[in-house]
Amino acid sequence: MIKGHGDDAYQYPHIVSDFSSNICAGKSHQALMGFLAAHPELTSHYPEPEAWSLERMIAEQHDLNPEQVIVTNGATDAIYLIAQAFPMQADIPRPTFSEYEDACLLFPRTDTVHRILWLCNPNNPTGDVYDQAVIDKMMVKYDLVVVDQSYENYTNRFIMNPRWAARMPNLIQIHSFTKTYAIPGLRLGYITAHASLTAHLRQFLRPWSVSALAIEAGKFLLRNDDELRCTPDLNEAQRLREELQQIEGIITQETQTNFILCQCVPHFDLQVEEFENGSAAQLKDYLARQHQMLIRDCSNFKGLTPRHFRIAAQTPAENDALVAAIRQFVKSM
Repeated sequence: MIKGHGDDAYQYPHIVSDFSSNICAGKSHQALMGFLAAHPELTSHYPEPEAWSLERMIAEQHDLNPEQVIVTNGATDAIYLIAQAFPMQADIPRPTFSEYEDACLLFPRTDTVHRILWLCNPNNPTGDVYDQAVIDKMMVKYDLVVVDQSYENYTNRFIMNPRWAARMPNLIQIHSFTKTYAIPGLRLGYITAHASLTAHLRQFLRPWSVSALAIEAGKFLLRNDDELRCTPDLNEAQRLREELQQIEGIITQETQTNFILCQCVPHFDLQVEEFENGSAAQLKDYLARQHQMLIRDCSNFKGLTPRHFRIAAQTPAENDALVAAIRQFVKSM
């Protein structure tokens, strides 16, 4: 696993506005925290060896059989589980979430005949969404296609629902409570797939990998889905992108989500790939120390450069403050 994911506020004290994590902004957790606080007994007993009760609830929500659902300790746990269970020759479009490649390196391929494709949809860090026709073609071409849909609720574009996996023998979908309900600290995700694939995956599950707190939190969230589901303000994200695009020295990429991939461009040479003055790392440090704002330095994404950074839209006031701070930084370059 690489170091340098988003939400690394532990490295910078006194962060006030966190743009580095793609979690949608402004969601209250009071109801969930109240529920967990009322059940201290959850910490006194082992959880289910596998989160069967939560798997049944997820299956019911999506009109699936429980055997087609596997609950995991976050979406990243699902990624490593799949890589271990299916060590095939992997194709991974770049730039994308680093853990696909890291997981495949941890469990080197033993099957040199079959091929697996990893897709992040919507994609992190670009905010792109694959057309379904493209995914359909890939399912014909590859022996196994893994579609990480952690950000499926963060776009207005069409995204496959979990029932697609039930009828496709070579499709695995990854879903994230972390993103859907803005609870990254609880670590909760799940896999949906054809029963033949989940049966194989279950052979590699670790017992008690999902905590009792996370299991019960997941059930509480599903029972209160209408009130607690996180829906980002995509119009505000587009407004933020347009404001950033007006800053000379900043380039933004079109996005279909609440997060935006950006690039610092040095005035003196647009072709320079490596530089210190105006790098994403320097911008990140400046914003953290001078403005108590945190962004995601994307220089460690393969396929990107030291100039790239990512931000996720927050409240309008926070977004305006970020734009002003970046404008100050660019003027000093």
